[in-house]
Amino acid sequence: QVQLVESGGGSVQSGGSLNLSCAASGTINAIYDMRWYRQAPGKQRELVAAITGGGSPSYLESGKGRFIISRDNAKKTVSLQMNTLRPEDTAVYLCNAEIDNGRYRGLYWGQGTQVIISS
Repeated sequence: QVQLVESGGGSVQSGGSLNLSCAASGTINAIYDMRWYRQAPGKQRELVAAITGGGSPSYLESGKGRFIISRDNAKKTVSLQMNTLRPEDTAVYLCNAEIDNGRYRGLYWGQGTQVIISS
């Protein structure tokens, strides 16, 4: 029943900004760490940003100073504000969260949202 749905992807010019959101729904007792990953064609999936249940963030080195991850526990959402975007940021961005659904505590994934940055 648990579902994660991303939104906010799109196509922008280098130097532009995007705000990605991920909403969790279904039978949820608790949400622990939430994360954003990205995967580009021909590249390995990489962790872009993570945020603990208490709101402590961490970032991929290249995202520091450009990206901000945040969460709204009441809305069961996690967002990723991305500024000063570069062509190398082009990828499918995937939401990931550790969730207790009342029966099982494990990792859940969204479908992904495409981000395209043109030069």
